[in-house]
Amino acid sequence: MREEFIGAGWAFPVHTDVTGSIALVAGEREVIESIQLILATAPGERPMRPEFGCAIHDLVFASADAATAGQIAYEVRLALDRWEPRIAVSDVVVSFDRADRGTLLIEIRYLIRGDNDPRNLVFPFYVIPAHDGGDGAIEQDGV
Repeated sequence: MREEFIGAGWAFPVHTDVTGSIALVAGEREVIESIQLILATAPGERPMRPEFGCAIHDLVFASADAATAGQIAYEVRLALDRWEPRIAVSDVVVSFDRADRGTLLIEIRYLIRGDNDPRNLVFPFYVIPAHDGGDGAIEQDGV
């Protein structure tokens, strides 16, 4: 029953399998690829489905700070609640990569509906990092 609920679909990115057919994914892998696809798609990017995606792409030029992290967490939860009905999102945690100031790590904690096995997925999101212009003031790169 669980496999029927999750289903199967084309692998992303689309490629062929060893037989030359379109590669398919099923089960947990199908859900993971669906989450990644939702987060990687900006609303308006798909002409036939302009509302599909996640609005985090509007925050690429935002400062890498707590306010931006909170907005990203909100947008991720909103998009997954709307576009991925097979999961129940329990938490979205956005943290800063210690090695790269321009990378925010989005950790999504979720359950596949009908399953009692908690899962998580980390999705990197890149912003333009702020830098010190030498006078002590923080400036946003590219602004």
